[in-house]
Amino acid sequence: PRSAPPSAPPTPLVPALFVIGDSTSDVGTNNYLGTLARADREPYGRDFDTHRPTGRFSNGRIPVDYLAEKLGLPFVPPYLEQSMRMGVGSVGLINIGGMIQGVNYASAAAGILSSSGSELGMHVSLTQQVQQVEDTYEQLALALGEAATVDLFKRSVFFVSIGSNDFIHYYLRNVSGVQMHYLPWEFNQLLVNAVRQEIKNLYNINVRKVVLMGLPPVGCAPHFLSDYGSQNGECIDYINNVVIEFNYGLRYMSSEFIRQYPDSMISYCDTFEGSVDILENRDRYGFLTTTDACCGLGKYGGLFICVLPQMACSDASSHVWWDEFHPTDAVNRILAENVWSGEHTRMCYPVNLQEMVKLKQ
Repeated sequence: PRSAPPSAPPTPLVPALFVIGDSTSDVGTNNYLGTLARADREPYGRDFDTHRPTGRFSNGRIPVDYLAEKLGLPFVPPYLEQSMRMGVGSVGLINIGGMIQGVNYASAAAGILSSSGSELGMHVSLTQQVQQVEDTYEQLALALGEAATVDLFKRSVFFVSIGSNDFIHYYLRNVSGVQMHYLPWEFNQLLVNAVRQEIKNLYNINVRKVVLMGLPPVGCAPHFLSDYGSQNGECIDYINNVVIEFNYGLRYMSSEFIRQYPDSMISYCDTFEGSVDILENRDRYGFLTTTDACCGLGKYGGLFICVLPQMACSDASSHVWWDEFHPTDAVNRILAENVWSGEHTRMCYPVNLQEMVKLKQ
């Protein structure tokens, strides 16, 4: 028998990858919304596979692209693109092909709390994204039958990356005087409980494999270095300490959840740990700067958002940060390799994605 042509895609390791999150994972949701939080113009995407802006907040790929590749899946399309194609009211055997290997619900500026990020315009908050997953479940159940859909969801990976905007666009801006009502640790508790509730909602529709991303060192982002007047590029400890505390709560919650529901696996992946490893060992990874955005204006490029190709540096791969908030493709790749196998530094507990995929139901 003839062997398969070399271009044949690998057999996927899981049926599908579903993505919930904010601009760390948005692949074009916000292109369909009235919002300032959009990455559908140059120079975004200039180093992406297609060399065009797609709605990804980076110069190239984001972590979920690299993870889809590791899993043997195509890049996951945005949910809103699927629904736009389907048109309203055409439920039933609608474009199942576009959803069967996964859907991306992530929306830039989205938070765990629905009001986070709303000053930028429209976005799809965590609760709304989970409702869209529930809608997808129903649509697939209509098309494939309940049993096949249960099996699909049980074996698929759900990637969740959200929470930064609850600090960036809500707590740190002291929206509605939130800091008077909640100390940082109380606010963290509120957020973590909300995430737990949504993971339970997903569990109720047979989601069993979750990669839960912790928050990055937000206090090292060029925006805050500029905003808080960092002298020599030192990260803003006040912000990072709040984030570390949130991450601790997230990790504890996820380990408690799998104790309570032993048939589920939530792997908490410490983006903070993985990022600090890059910031502290920039030479090993080949980065020339860990403080300056490739695309931006002002000190650290953190004063103004990246809007024109002329604002961008020539070689993004020498930078950790692409714009005032988002990392470059080079960093996204390292983080994804850590989520997959801990290639550079261990990030995921209790198991990395490669191990999770091998777990028996």
